[in-house]
Amino acid sequence: MNLGHLRTSAFITGLLAAAISMSACQQQQEPEQSLEDNIAEEQAVPMSAEPADPNDTVVAIEDATVNEVQDDTIATVNTGVSQLTYLCSPELKVEATYTDEDDQVVIGTDMGTVTLTKSNDGSNPEVYNVATAIDGGEGFTQWRVAHGARETGVMRMAGADESNVNTYECKKTE
Repeated sequence: MNLGHLRTSAFITGLLAAAISMSACQQQQEPEQSLEDNIAEEQAVPMSAEPADPNDTVVAIEDATVNEVQDDTIATVNTGVSQLTYLCSPELKVEATYTDEDDQVVIGTDMGTVTLTKSNDGSNPEVYNVATAIDGGEGFTQWRVAHGARETGVMRMAGADESNVNTYECKKTE
């Protein structure tokens, strides 16, 4: 084989490779989609590069003094709120949120949630009552909690038939 023949072969091979790669890059017409394909696909929504609402940022150069902002700032601390979890027998989990300032407790169970109001002046036991069943229906719910740390509690509740009272003895979890 001579050098001229080799150059010609390389040149033809290069042209053939270029032609194949160009034909592969050409855009071919896609088959037309059916109406069902269009419904099944999520339609693309063009988005604007502009923000929906322009944001105007204002930068304060000088810091305000304490006297200028003291009336604007109010801090509230819930010092009389505590949350405790109890496990009861028969099996029941009770989440109790006490609000001492309002003399209330919110009792939450898998049967429902109810807000009870303290009905006595004592602290051992504290007695909370509401004339509603735990599921919000007709009946009553009563929560008695003992000890200063509210370590144990007894929940009594009944539905529409108030002669059928369910009682649960509860202990605070750690």
